[in-house]
Amino acid sequence: MSEASRQGWDAVVLDASDNLATALRHLKAGETARFKIAGAVRELTMQTDVALCHKFAVETIAAGDTVRKYGETIGLATAAITAGAHAHVHNIKSLRAMRP
Repeated sequence: MSEASRQGWDAVVLDASDNLATALRHLKAGETARFKIAGAVRELTMQTDVALCHKFAVETIAAGDTVRKYGETIGLATAAITAGAHAHVHNIKSLRAMRP
């Protein structure tokens, strides 16, 4: 069990600039997820189910905006991603996929 799980966190955000979190357990639409960003505890109502270890938006991300995890830009949103919604290949285009 991770330290975050023992602390009662439902997700982890690794860098204050991240707009994605990683679920530490299966999260269901309608429930509240707890996580920390830059030491501040946040709570967010989940908009969709998110499986263990999958990503979700911690703020609304507009289509075409950068998607950040690990303090790095990892891709671009191909559609708007609502705060609390699953973020994956259906709404993110990886920067690696854009390389020639």
